[in-house]
Amino acid sequence: MVGKIGAITVGQAPRVDVMPDLEPILDGIEVIQRGALDGMTKEALKNIEPAEKDYILVARLSDGSSVQIAEKYILPRIQERINDLVNYEKVKGILMLCTGEFPSFDCPVPLLYPQVLLQYFTMAVLGNRTLGVLTPAYGQIRQAGQRWHRNGAAKVLVNAASPYESFDLVVDKAVALKNSGAQLLVMDCIGYTKAMKETIRTKTGIPVILGRTVAAHAAAELFG
Repeated sequence: MVGKIGAITVGQAPRVDVMPDLEPILDGIEVIQRGALDGMTKEALKNIEPAEKDYILVARLSDGSSVQIAEKYILPRIQERINDLVNYEKVKGILMLCTGEFPSFDCPVPLLYPQVLLQYFTMAVLGNRTLGVLTPAYGQIRQAGQRWHRNGAAKVLVNAASPYESFDLVVDKAVALKNSGAQLLVMDCIGYTKAMKETIRTKTGIPVILGRTVAAHAAAELFG
């Protein structure tokens, strides 16, 4: 092994749905996974559901189902996972397995935020084209549009389809974005897969950027 890093999901670990796409990119890097919702029952999760103005995250559970949670409730739990990975696992860096926006955490090793990596990569290649954004939940459409406008995209279209429910619906929603005028697509959730990306690119004929692989390539550059 070249290095050892931590990976933190906002849901429950392990992310068996994510790692098969990441492992070829992170070749030789040991990945220790932790989840912000590890140990929580579905009954307990009802206490952290989002209210009207909360920042919404879609989290995958260990049984493969997904839930919507308010980010503010899990921030202390993420900090606990960071502390564990740094102090006990002695990781050299940490990769967040979520494309949502987060505040700064106390972390003495490099902490990679896929949203930041996705933002800068996308804006570097977008130019004056219309950006199409896929997000998991309808409740995230407004916040996603606002975020990408803040990132610098002048023309943004957003559609919603959960990667945890229907492969075909994800593809259909991406095709709808292209038909509405999108010229470049961003799959703005760690849950979207490489297989989804490849199908969408084939059906739309336009560039598609996948959050999980952008983040993995950055981690490989730093720790590989």
